[in-house]
Amino acid sequence: MPILMGLDPNLSILMSGIGTLLFFFITGGRVPSYLGSSAAFVGVVIAATGFNGQGINPNISIALGGIIACGLVYTVIGLVVMKIGTRWIERLMPPVVTGAVVMAIGLNLAPIAVKSVSASAFDSWMAVMTVLCIGLVAVFTRGMIQRLLILVGLIVACLLYGVMTNVLGLGKAVDFTLVSHAAWFGLPHFSTPAFNGQAMMLIAPVAVILVAENLGHLKAVAGMTGRNMDPYMGRAFVGDGLATMLSGSVGGSGVTTYAENIGVMAVTKVYSTLVFVAAAVIAMLLGFSPKFGALIHTIPAPVIGGASIVVFGLIAVAGARIWVQNRVDLSQNGNLIMVAVTLVLGAGDFALTLGGFTLGGIGTATFGAILLNALLSRRLVDVPPPEVVHQEP
Repeated sequence: MPILMGLDPNLSILMSGIGTLLFFFITGGRVPSYLGSSAAFVGVVIAATGFNGQGINPNISIALGGIIACGLVYTVIGLVVMKIGTRWIERLMPPVVTGAVVMAIGLNLAPIAVKSVSASAFDSWMAVMTVLCIGLVAVFTRGMIQRLLILVGLIVACLLYGVMTNVLGLGKAVDFTLVSHAAWFGLPHFSTPAFNGQAMMLIAPVAVILVAENLGHLKAVAGMTGRNMDPYMGRAFVGDGLATMLSGSVGGSGVTTYAENIGVMAVTKVYSTLVFVAAAVIAMLLGFSPKFGALIHTIPAPVIGGASIVVFGLIAVAGARIWVQNRVDLSQNGNLIMVAVTLVLGAGDFALTLGGFTLGGIGTATFGAILLNALLSRRLVDVPPPEVVHQEP
């Protein structure tokens, strides 16, 4: 995810480790979760900075201010939840709303993925090859390899790309010069945030998605472990929000609890929070290795583009999964209209200008979904006709 936003991968993985430790201490070590870069930020960061998908994002400072604002909103929501619980969130953002917003984010990102692999016919075919590699891993493997399908698919696609370019000379060869010259240990590249009102208005609403996402993850963990996670919901939101603010303040991505770790826990049956502390320490060590970051930067652009197609598509499908799991009734006209409008606002990147602020497609889709649901979910109570009493003469 950091590469898609033009962030320093070393710094992002370092801050994911630090954020996980912060989350561990705030939740009292009771919630088994690892915090990593959230896909929910990809679209809004690209929209706010105009990033073209290649190299380091030159305008990342503008996005960092928005990420901090998002973390602040997220933290405030967590403090409110600590006081009054989560029922108000479930009323404000029922599954029909969260599913529509998540799907709208995935559809909003689709043009970015397609444009990133359209430079040449070879790039387009390599993107297709990457999609096939990830798909084959997803379908024909099991266990841990299947859980890491994006990573494994990327590795296989990179090997194929290397053979076709460095060996057969069919495209731009992979250059390992940066890897050979990079030091084993060193500091990542830090960035200073800039607080731009328009970018903050664009990115801050992502907190709505993070709340819904984290709420669902904690419910899944509770069902898996048999522990009651309700008392820790507010703390989890606060921990995630503070970790996002801390990450954004130095140049990292916004973070969230990773659903992939829930799958790993289901496979291994290991629910100890100390495992995530160990993972955080390993992530921090990798964050201080420029050679690791240089290796990530050697991933060919067509391979990243192909992976983006899969990732953004999975984000959209995750919205549909929310509907299926919660048995959302799309035959109700209120739900149908809300979903239809939200998807088009997001996919079409519909923007609204309010004074000096411009709210992009993801922002209008998010607020539109919440407002339309509040308006259209109201049901008129059928008043029974008055009973006619026949009196005998």
